[in-house]
Amino acid sequence: MPTAPSPETLTHLVLAGGLLIGLGLGAVTQLTRFCTMGALADLFSYGGVARLLMWLLAVAVGTAGIQGLLAAGWLDGTRTLAWSPRLQWLSCAVGGGLFGFGMVLASGCPQRNLVRAGTGSLRAWVTLATVALTAQMTLRGLLALPRTRWLDSQAIELARPQDLGTLLATVLPLSAPALRLVLCVLLLLATAALLWRHRQALQPSQLAGGAAVGALLVAALAVTGHVGYLAEHPETLEPAFLGTLSRRPEALTFIAPMAGALDLLTLWTDQSTRLSFGVSMALGVVLGGGLCAWRQGQWRLEGFADAADLRRHLGGAVLMGFGGVTALGCSIGQGVSGLALQSAGAVLAVAGLVAGSWLAVRRQLQQADCAAG
Repeated sequence: MPTAPSPETLTHLVLAGGLLIGLGLGAVTQLTRFCTMGALADLFSYGGVARLLMWLLAVAVGTAGIQGLLAAGWLDGTRTLAWSPRLQWLSCAVGGGLFGFGMVLASGCPQRNLVRAGTGSLRAWVTLATVALTAQMTLRGLLALPRTRWLDSQAIELARPQDLGTLLATVLPLSAPALRLVLCVLLLLATAALLWRHRQALQPSQLAGGAAVGALLVAALAVTGHVGYLAEHPETLEPAFLGTLSRRPEALTFIAPMAGALDLLTLWTDQSTRLSFGVSMALGVVLGGGLCAWRQGQWRLEGFADAADLRRHLGGAVLMGFGGVTALGCSIGQGVSGLALQSAGAVLAVAGLVAGSWLAVRRQLQQADCAAG
């Protein structure tokens, strides 16, 4: 009878899975220009919907895949942060708004800046370093106190998980799994209808890119929620999720991994600081984006245009670092993964993110008009 893999082996598999998923995500987003900030900026600037539909397709594919993982028993949704019974409504809304405003100033979210870092953008490296430092300060440093005292304290303690299916099951005569499936089907139908309606505006590569991001999200949850799961860890005799920073199943998310990467760089000799799935995935995104740019002949060093450009990116990075931690995720962590998990907190965070992005784009358009006038 074959012996079960050791915890060390499973941890290495999770880390390798994170690197491969990151490589795929970096390559896909570089090739197809998948970008949540770009999707909203296109919509608010000139009514463009192509990249917004890519985002919607990623969420729809991710939602369908997650339902499959739940049905197969490969994922326990109640163990994810997205389904926590503590609904931090104010943190999600305010953090999402700050993050949305910041990602417009910084020309993209952390995931997009990771891709650009791989393509030679020194501007992206400065932005990422600032995001990581601010995220660390918001998690455990100077900014943690105002976050926990003024925002996280305003929360609703639910008796059940905060996924939309469970919440709706309290008022509708259907079970939570049935309602999650209904929501998934409705989302798939709505996505298909919108894709058909705007089919002339979409390239096949954009459809493939959106679907690929959704599939990579499902792969991340399968790796961290199934491959890395131990029903009984030999040292603690308790269930354990190996290789993740949160000790939970993790999907695509980049704010906490930025802080984790900073920990590794500054506390490398500390035996308690270890490589995690998220950090491994972030590294993969840099490498995947860089390899694609090199193959396309698009790799080149890029800096800031001027001092004003530097100020915008630094300010945007600070807002993203604080807002992303406060909202419990970034435009990928909440805007794709959280929505695909049908999290109520993700809905609030994305509402804030959209509002913050709209304000920032409107501000930039007004500044451009003033400069032209």
